[in-house]
Amino acid sequence: PVLLTGETGVGKDVIANAIHLASSRREGPFIAVNCGSIPETLIDSELFGHEKGAFTGATLRKRGRFERAQGGTIFLDEIGDMPLQAQVRLLRVIQHREIERVGGVDRIPLDLRIIAATHVDLEKNARLGEFREDLWYRLAVFPIHIPPLRDRLEDLPELVRFLVARKARELKLRRVPELGQGEMQALLGYDWPGNVRELENVIE
Repeated sequence: PVLLTGETGVGKDVIANAIHLASSRREGPFIAVNCGSIPETLIDSELFGHEKGAFTGATLRKRGRFERAQGGTIFLDEIGDMPLQAQVRLLRVIQHREIERVGGVDRIPLDLRIIAATHVDLEKNARLGEFREDLWYRLAVFPIHIPPLRDRLEDLPELVRFLVARKARELKLRRVPELGQGEMQALLGYDWPGNVRELENVIE
């Protein structure tokens, strides 16, 4: 497991995708999950799937995100926002490398890489009892901290060139615009609280 930490907007999803593409699992699926956006009552069904008739409205069998990531990578974004009860079930999945669909009895073995990401201090939250300490140990096998843009301004000119070219393609401009005199210095003089995401919005 890999744990990516860093402020919002530093590009944790981009790094997760790069890890997947550089790995032996690159031919497999890359399944991203925003742990903070799933209602607590639906987390089990979303992550592990459910059988037909498992609950009201379950008219068909559904494969969960873990099952869909077989042979590839599952990216658990904003893992710090996952409710404690769901953390217990996730810990069991990591330990045993298998899942059971909601309402099912069959155990489904897993073969995938787990990449988790968070903008909060999970180690501190674990000490405060706001995140399971045993789950933190399981996730932080290979931790990678992504520094904010203000701490790596030497990357900014290359990022600006890349983003200008990409936005020009997206907006179907006939030519790639060039920065005016002094504009790069203005960009370098800003501390970018929103990081690369904010830079992308400014470029657009």
